[in-house]
Amino acid sequence: MPNLPPLSLYLHIPWCVQKCPYCDFNSHALKGEVPHQDYVDHLLADLSHDLPLTSGRAVNTLFIGGGTPSLLSSSAMRSLLDGVRQRQPLVAPDAEITMEANPGTVEADRFAAYQQAGINRISIGVQSFEAEKLARLGRIHGAEEARRAARLAASLGLRSFNLDLMHGLPDQSLASALDDLAQAIALAPPHLSWYQLTIEPNTLFGSRPPTLPDDDALWDIYQHGDKLLTAAGYRQYETSAYAQPGFQCRHNLNYWRFGDYLGIGCGAHGKLTQPDGTVLRTVKTRHPRGYMQGNYLAKRYPVAPADLPFEYFMNRFRLLEAAPRAEFTSFTGLAETTVRPALDQALAGGYISESDSHWQVTDKGKLFLNSLLELFM
Repeated sequence: MPNLPPLSLYLHIPWCVQKCPYCDFNSHALKGEVPHQDYVDHLLADLSHDLPLTSGRAVNTLFIGGGTPSLLSSSAMRSLLDGVRQRQPLVAPDAEITMEANPGTVEADRFAAYQQAGINRISIGVQSFEAEKLARLGRIHGAEEARRAARLAASLGLRSFNLDLMHGLPDQSLASALDDLAQAIALAPPHLSWYQLTIEPNTLFGSRPPTLPDDDALWDIYQHGDKLLTAAGYRQYETSAYAQPGFQCRHNLNYWRFGDYLGIGCGAHGKLTQPDGTVLRTVKTRHPRGYMQGNYLAKRYPVAPADLPFEYFMNRFRLLEAAPRAEFTSFTGLAETTVRPALDQALAGGYISESDSHWQVTDKGKLFLNSLLELFM
């Protein structure tokens, strides 16, 4: 058997109270009640179907995303995690088990019960602390609810918690963006995801784009914000992620290192390396109605060898850490000679540096990441 990558598990909860205008994730505005246990039963059946693709590997990290996973009752969450443990061995006691949550009062009150079910890391979708900005983003919580949720997560003694924050919001000034960031830092999350808002097709903002800060303003926000985060002890380790030392998100690290992951639930995507070296992609049925009729798999296909270099480097070069050269062959089955011309162009362009053992993205490579990745297409 080849050196198979580490394995993660992603579980998707597809419902939200309402759809945010910027969101292009597979989420559906809730009509009526969440079918708590019924959906959990389907998730576990979907997982059982895909287990033969894991080659018996244990799961190192588990991430419950959405939608809004914190709409799921604590009893349903316990049933879900118990069912996962029965089917797939988690690496105990240090497996990272993350759940995304919105800062609404009802969900925050359930944090302790989620922890008892096995959640040891909570990611809270704050986005902004400014009432006008939250309204523009379609968020249904206020700043005080976000602060309360963060303080509650801190008080539970979880392994870690994350705050999601956006910048480059409609009509946002530098002062407003930095004030949001300062308020987030004041809550002392071990991990901070600081995303630039991008307008995606098939969203409300995509059809009616708001006025966003221009490129010069965005660069100012990033530079000042990066200094603020660094001064507070955070280190950037990925394009949009900062963490205190030792608190990087292990699940996301596995994605960006081209690890494997089972994707379970409505619209979930998976990547699974097989013993013969084939890399399989899986995509699950997007709509809850079809999914909950037992039609879990939308498509499954092998990644063509010609596409593997781009897929590998698209993930690996998002990380600021050096990339081990040996892992390219180990995780793709391709010799380094197949990408040598592209690597030489990247070196000549100043996008990467190279040692005997590693590749490292340069500051220029970070700034012109799309130009770097185009070399591998």
